[in-house]
Amino acid sequence: MSQILIIYYSRTGNTKAMAKAVEDGVRSEGLEVRCKEVKDVSVKELLEYEGIVIGSPTYYGTMAGEIKLLLDKSVKYHEKLAGKVGGAFSTSGVLGGGNETTVLDILKALLVHGMIIPGNPMGPHYGPVAIGKPDADDLN
Repeated sequence: MSQILIIYYSRTGNTKAMAKAVEDGVRSEGLEVRCKEVKDVSVKELLEYEGIVIGSPTYYGTMAGEIKLLLDKSVKYHEKLAGKVGGAFSTSGVLGGGNETTVLDILKALLVHGMIIPGNPMGPHYGPVAIGKPDADDLN
């Protein structure tokens, strides 16, 4: 059975709520899933999963430093993540606060690793986002 790792950083709890919703969605598809704060993830652990989804609040139009640090360390395993499925989600404080740029920055790092990034033609095309505290639509 495929195993998915959800990694997130959350200071206010908003990104953590999104991570929990992503975890519930993955689990509802019958997949095994682990949801962990970035501080509890070793870079080597990325090799153990078939899918990796990363969530971050938006800081200055991009991902939190804690997420960027993990991705910077992942260079050690360049090409070793190729073929795994990847995804991203984000939260921000205001509309136009950088959610899409944050998601795209995370996805770009996963693409450099050779990961497969599925789009969503019917919903949030790049990945789920929330402005402020996630509401029911965001969590869905």
